[in-house]
Amino acid sequence: MSLWRHAAAVLVLPGVVTVAVPALIVWRTGADLSPAAVVGIALIAAGALLMATTIRLFVSVGRGTLAPWDPTKRLVVLGPYRYVRNPMISGVLFVLLGEAVSFASPPLFVWFGAAFAINAAYIPLVEERGLEERFGEDYRTYKSRVPRWLPRLRPWSPEETAR
Repeated sequence: MSLWRHAAAVLVLPGVVTVAVPALIVWRTGADLSPAAVVGIALIAAGALLMATTIRLFVSVGRGTLAPWDPTKRLVVLGPYRYVRNPMISGVLFVLLGEAVSFASPPLFVWFGAAFAINAAYIPLVEERGLEERFGEDYRTYKSRVPRWLPRLRPWSPEETAR
């Protein structure tokens, strides 16, 4: 797996959504840092860590990238995926919310809402169907045990299903 494929996927997907578009919004609206920037920066850091963790799992376990055009070859159900089915998108949303809070920017809050709405439609209609086609019963079992957005309190394990 080439470094270029991973870099391209990261730059095109979360890079555009979490860096390019928010930077354009801040530049166009002239937003300044708010007194709540410390909270926003903490959200950004948590989101970036979650995104980095999922990207590493896509590479090391899934043998693919986060991009739909170069998906993982194996189903990833480790790390944060044991708690929630979409930790990559959760990470992106934490970053976007952190940016909106950091600048107290209504347009950034709208961008956060738009990103959530797009993913809330895309994931069940397209992504989950593709995962079911690629991974079959393994994904359906995982999907039935791990929530899409709100994390489980305890991590799921494939052995839990066998009981």
